[in-house]
Amino acid sequence: MQILILTCAFLCGFLIMTIELLGGKILSPYFGGSVYVWGSIITVFMLALSVGYLFGGKLSLNNPNTRKYGIIFMLAALSVVPLTLGHEAVSEWVFDVTDDPRYGSLLASTVLFLIPSIILGMVAPYSVRLLVRTAHSSGQTAGFLYFVSTLGSAGGTLATSFYLVLWFKIDHILYGSALILFTLGLIAFFFPQPPLSATVNSNENIE
Repeated sequence: MQILILTCAFLCGFLIMTIELLGGKILSPYFGGSVYVWGSIITVFMLALSVGYLFGGKLSLNNPNTRKYGIIFMLAALSVVPLTLGHEAVSEWVFDVTDDPRYGSLLASTVLFLIPSIILGMVAPYSVRLLVRTAHSSGQTAGFLYFVSTLGSAGGTLATSFYLVLWFKIDHILYGSALILFTLGLIAFFFPQPPLSATVNSNENIE
């Protein structure tokens, strides 16, 4: 169980950075690769992830289990598919209707990356809830999980920028990301569900 959740958190962090870096490649033919393009991408990802953290935290309060956890991953995978299929059409449309490339890049980033990033942001708090066994260990568990997730983000940054974009087309990387997310979702969905909420609540009641 613990290995599954940590693996999911690591790969989620990896794929978040993969998609974010690909965002620059997707928008650069239309809006360039200047600092405001990257500023738009980073802003959208940061805001979307923060919203995802809120939603994931709220969702984890109601009978947390690996089935719901798996559904989050499958929804994330499905949200990446329209991004893959429609990023050129969206970029072209925004380019045509927006005179200022600063706001054009911000609008395109929002349309393309907001929903996938929100769903991916839900993974971290839900992972913490699944791993926490007692109230006393919650801080250590959260710290270790974010450590693993951040390592995944670092790995995704290096792997994507140094290798993946050189070896594969953007769409192939996005399809691969969706496939990995969906596979993780299936594994988590069919994994036995542990009674974690009961364990945590019983410890909190004792205190």
